[in-house]
Amino acid sequence: MKIALFGQAAFGKEVLERLLADGHQIVGVYAPPEGGRPDPLAEEAQTRGLPLLRYKRMRRKGRAIPELVEEHAALEAELNVLAYVTMILPPEVVDAPRHGSLCFHPSLLPRFRGGAAIPWQIILGERESGVTVFRPDEGIDTGPIVVQKGGVEIGPTATAATLYYQDLYPLGVEALCEAVALVDRGEVTPRPQDESQATFQGLVNDAVACVDWSRSRDELDRLIRGCDPQPGAFAERQAATVRLFDAARAEGKAEAPAGTIVAIEEGRLVIAAEGGRISVGRVRIGGGKKVPAGEAGLAVGERLG
Repeated sequence: MKIALFGQAAFGKEVLERLLADGHQIVGVYAPPEGGRPDPLAEEAQTRGLPLLRYKRMRRKGRAIPELVEEHAALEAELNVLAYVTMILPPEVVDAPRHGSLCFHPSLLPRFRGGAAIPWQIILGERESGVTVFRPDEGIDTGPIVVQKGGVEIGPTATAATLYYQDLYPLGVEALCEAVALVDRGEVTPRPQDESQATFQGLVNDAVACVDWSRSRDELDRLIRGCDPQPGAFAERQAATVRLFDAARAEGKAEAPAGTIVAIEEGRLVIAAEGGRISVGRVRIGGGKKVPAGEAGLAVGERLG
């Protein structure tokens, strides 16, 4: 099948490799614009001599950019594959191929729609995760489901990074390739999402990531893990922010006001919280680098704001 691949990073690169290995023809690769770091998908497309198209957006003032729509049409793709796409594609591109489009999402839709599905699953205490491949429509992650794979346990020490890279990444590659194979064989039977079960969460920014020490130990533990690695849940120390990473629930009672550093054990900060203690393995103070928590210059008895 002739496929236009939209994606980025290592995930997009692996999907590209798998689709080529399965015998599909990639007629165009859409990757993010050049930035500080080389994009693995773009590099792989260049290495293989595939048409590489790099755009920050395909809409202008809410409408499709005509020349980009024409360019996509000229590729004569039979299917669009959206492998972790952050930009919003216009319907003129999404619906153009004979077989339409397939889109990957890192949750069990219709739960956790939106661009920060992975961190929110941890922050809100979800116990099981999975991936969904769906046919995109004009809504946000609302289209009918083609392939869904669950059964991923969200463990008590999972971070947004570990949940993605260890579990959802490999499962997502498999799900996308399975969905493409179903389209190729003419065996797709999409099912509508159950709107009664739908949830939508916004992006995880500093308004979300700010630590409120009046919240319970378990809530703060999930917040820190859900914001790890980005943007990093943070507390305050005088005029500087202290971003907290590598969190776990620690043994023992708080025995101090919430936010107080009560111990440094094996290089980790132990911080009092409502209902218990939190252990933190790494921190970043202000604009500095991320360092082992026990080497950051924080002292027992300090209270983070």
